[in-house]
Amino acid sequence: MINGKKILAIIPARGGSKGLPGKNIKKLGEKALIGWTIEAGLASSYIDKLIVSTDDLKIAGIAREFGANLPFQRPAELATDNAKSIDTLFHAIDWFSTNTNDTFDLILLLQPTSPLRSTKDIDKALRKLLETKGKAVVSVCPCEHHPWWANELPADHNMKEFLRPEIANTNRQALPAYYRLNGAIYIAEPAYLRENDSFLGEHTYSYEMPLERSVDIDSALDFKLAEVLIRENQDHDMPAT
Repeated sequence: MINGKKILAIIPARGGSKGLPGKNIKKLGEKALIGWTIEAGLASSYIDKLIVSTDDLKIAGIAREFGANLPFQRPAELATDNAKSIDTLFHAIDWFSTNTNDTFDLILLLQPTSPLRSTKDIDKALRKLLETKGKAVVSVCPCEHHPWWANELPADHNMKEFLRPEIANTNRQALPAYYRLNGAIYIAEPAYLRENDSFLGEHTYSYEMPLERSVDIDSALDFKLAEVLIRENQDHDMPAT
């Protein structure tokens, strides 16, 4: 709870990943991928209840081993490639409303594909919501490559107008800073979430994270990058010999 607001953290983890099959329970470092997010959430100073929403019994078993609560099995129609993530959140909110006396003032979405997001990030993002007096906070990070250096290609692949003329000879340092959603933290009041059908809206604010904690695993290459970063962090934490 933070400033009297009760918080439900939801970790969505379906079993049918196509980009990297079985990624949610694939071993990353010394633990299953989903374990990193469960542990970070459970260590938060503010989260009142943390649950995993999954359709997969193997994911459910591993999530329980890490201490997560699994009050229900996610319906099959919410675990397809075409199902919207936000509908998974609405299902969880409605389940608690129908089956328990629990009500929550804030919904916190923690995707298991962001294993490098820390407990400090979670708590700082929640405090950012209070500081801004907003209704939602979403995590972002600097763009790895400036979007002004990107464009569509025409059918003939001619690059004559690939860059806008005013930036053709501009140094990267002179370009305005751009940020992207990094997928790590989404917070919102339930009513605001339903009103916008999204975490983004007029009263949403950003929480900035560094690139090294912003890996969002969707492919084998993303997974390898996360492995390298986790290994480096563990090496730095080791005492000198």
